[in-house]
Amino acid sequence: MALFNDKVRKQLKDILDTMKDEVRLLYFTQGIECQVCSDTRKFVEEIGSLGGRLTFAIHDLVADGALAARYGIDKIPAIVLLDAGDNDRGIRFFGLPGGYEINSFIGAIIELSGAREPLPDEIARRVKAVSKDVHIQVFVNLTCPVCPSAVATAHRLAMESDRIRADMIDANAFMPLAIKHHVTGVPKIIFNDKLELVGAHPMTAFLDTIEKL
Repeated sequence: MALFNDKVRKQLKDILDTMKDEVRLLYFTQGIECQVCSDTRKFVEEIGSLGGRLTFAIHDLVADGALAARYGIDKIPAIVLLDAGDNDRGIRFFGLPGGYEINSFIGAIIELSGAREPLPDEIARRVKAVSKDVHIQVFVNLTCPVCPSAVATAHRLAMESDRIRADMIDANAFMPLAIKHHVTGVPKIIFNDKLELVGAHPMTAFLDTIEKL
C-alpha cells in the first residue's frame, strides 16, 4: 500500500523538480525490519522514485557494516544524504521523517542539490570559523510543528561546514537515547553531548552554542 496518494505525489514531484543537481539517499535498515524501519524504507522508495535528480540505495546495517561505519551509522532506521559528487555533507535522519518532518527532509534535499540562498555574510563568517568537530543531534516528535525549523537549521550548518554533522532523531523511535539526553520537550538540540538548546532558535543561537564548546 502506497504511503502517498496521487495528489501528494504530484505535490512532492513538483517540489523535487526544482532540484538543481543530483542528491543520493542511502537508507540503512536490517534484514528483519521493525515497523518503523519498514515504513521508512517505503518512504525512501516512494520519495526516491519521484525526482529525476534524486536516487536512492538500500543497505543492511550488518551486511554493509563497513559502509555503515564509514558514515557513522550506529542505529536504524537511518538516512544519509549525499550531494552530486557523492560527498557526505553530514546530514542524517534517524527514524521516519514523516509528519511535519517531511518538510525538513524535502528541504534538505532541495538545499543540498544547490537550490539554496547564500547565508548572510556575518553568519557565513562564523560558520567558516568553526574549527572543531561538532555533532548536533536534534530530537523531534513528528507531530511537532516547530521541530522542522530546528532540523533545517542544523542541517544547513552541516552543509556549510565540513566540521559539523547534524542528525534528526525521532525521540519516539529511539527512546533509550532520548532518555539518556533527558528529552522531555522538543525540539531538543544537543551539541557534542555537552551543551543543549530547547525550543525554536535562530541560527545565531546555534552558533553561539557551538562557539562555547
